[in-house]
Amino acid sequence: MTLHINKQAIAQAFGRAAQHYEQHAELQRQSGDALLALAPAGFGPHLLDAGCGTGWYSRYWRDRGRTLTALDLSPTMLNSAARQHSAHHYVQGDIDALPLPDACVDGVWSNLAVQWSSDLRTALQQFLRVTRPGGSVLFSTLLAGSLNEVHQAWAQLDGRQHANRFLSAAQIAAATDGMALHSTLQTITLHFPSALNAMRSLKGIGATHLHDGRQGGLLTRSQLARLEQCWPQDEAGYRLSYHLMYGILTA
Repeated sequence: MTLHINKQAIAQAFGRAAQHYEQHAELQRQSGDALLALAPAGFGPHLLDAGCGTGWYSRYWRDRGRTLTALDLSPTMLNSAARQHSAHHYVQGDIDALPLPDACVDGVWSNLAVQWSSDLRTALQQFLRVTRPGGSVLFSTLLAGSLNEVHQAWAQLDGRQHANRFLSAAQIAAATDGMALHSTLQTITLHFPSALNAMRSLKGIGATHLHDGRQGGLLTRSQLARLEQCWPQDEAGYRLSYHLMYGILTA
């Protein structure tokens, strides 16, 4: 399935979030840790971290003796990863058109990046292209139904879209038809002390960019009060729910 995505705007959104990204990246860490549990023995020795962000998992694999090539669409994110010596090589580029030669790495790691692809099949084919035969591609992505709380709350305020919608499991199955994909599903629910904190967490990881290019303005006090009333919550606080798929492909 092809999406109309402004890659420059996405890079800018994540670039703005780079400085404070890791303090808001609880979802990325929970997702990444779940993906780690699926990694085959001997994953590596040369890995591509595709959509590396600030390099959190590049550093994880680097510290375990792997050689890392870190790639990100955002030059600012890539610079942040480089300042922390996260990898051995740094490449600014798009996962839909990797600026890397065929069969140049032993595996690809991509945690919560392919949902920003214009075409999932293209991105996964790119991952397989740069992976040597017998290597593995590990990726995680968001599924339809994620951020339902955002959609539900704002639907009662202005009816506009304030968060992206993602591919369904069926659409991903269609996009990976013919690929040797092994996948698992998970739901992660985060809690926040207020609806504003929940929205700030999305902004903090650069995830408030909308595929259609519209950006929300500042909330007025009355809007915020109504948002608090409409936002789903439970005894733990204001919820943000994410539906995830973890995938493994063999090159």
